[in-house]
Amino acid sequence: MTPTATDTGPTPQPAPRAEKQPVLSVRGASKRYGAVRALDGVDLDVRAGEVVALVGDNGAGKSTLVKVVSGALTPDAGEIRFDGEPVRIQRPQDAQALGITTVFQDLALCENLDVVANLHLGAEARRYGVLGEIGMERRARDLLGSLDVRIPDVRTPVASLSGGQRQSVAIARALLGEPKMVILDEPTAALGVEQTAQVLELIGRLRRRGLAVLLISHNLADVRAVSDRVVVLRLGRNAGTFETAKASQEDIVAAITGAGAQ
Repeated sequence: MTPTATDTGPTPQPAPRAEKQPVLSVRGASKRYGAVRALDGVDLDVRAGEVVALVGDNGAGKSTLVKVVSGALTPDAGEIRFDGEPVRIQRPQDAQALGITTVFQDLALCENLDVVANLHLGAEARRYGVLGEIGMERRARDLLGSLDVRIPDVRTPVASLSGGQRQSVAIARALLGEPKMVILDEPTAALGVEQTAQVLELIGRLRRRGLAVLLISHNLADVRAVSDRVVVLRLGRNAGTFETAKASQEDIVAAITGAGAQ
């Protein structure tokens, strides 16, 4: 007698993997300057251990969005959540208190000071009113070493460093406060090929440290080399979000230019 199969119903499927909660979540961010809408309902998510590239043409709203997240501008509308909690970021100090640090394109380094002084600028270690030079130098060496930043002498004035080394010092300084999220504004602008490669390697190390990284760049080669996702803004609005490994450069360019818009 041939045995009959027992009907046990459909085969259970594994539950889909829950997506990690964003460190930063922006919903419906809007900012107007008179009749001009610099941002018009923009959404953005950045997760821990992820590099998100924010791209778009000039006037797309990238700088305005970065200023909103970093506390330099207050949005007219929208919600910002950090670690899942709604927050109000009205000043740069508010962003820093949350754990958001920004490295702007101008780097804001003092070229006449050495690497140690620049790393601790505004956060100098003092004991009985005297600068703790030895402790600051040790901390500088440890931090740069952990990031594999190659600067032979931390007492070298910043003016004598290469562009890539200066960018690395600016990024390292941003990490002194142990932030959860780092915003990098055009970090490879005006750098040579070798210096650009050094900075891109450093961005990869930030990801491996578990930081959420928001990268603003016009260079799609750099974006494709280091990012996990690409968020495109056009005329102050979201124009597309792409997984970098799956998207072609043509897809991203079409979203930037509006070539694919109906």
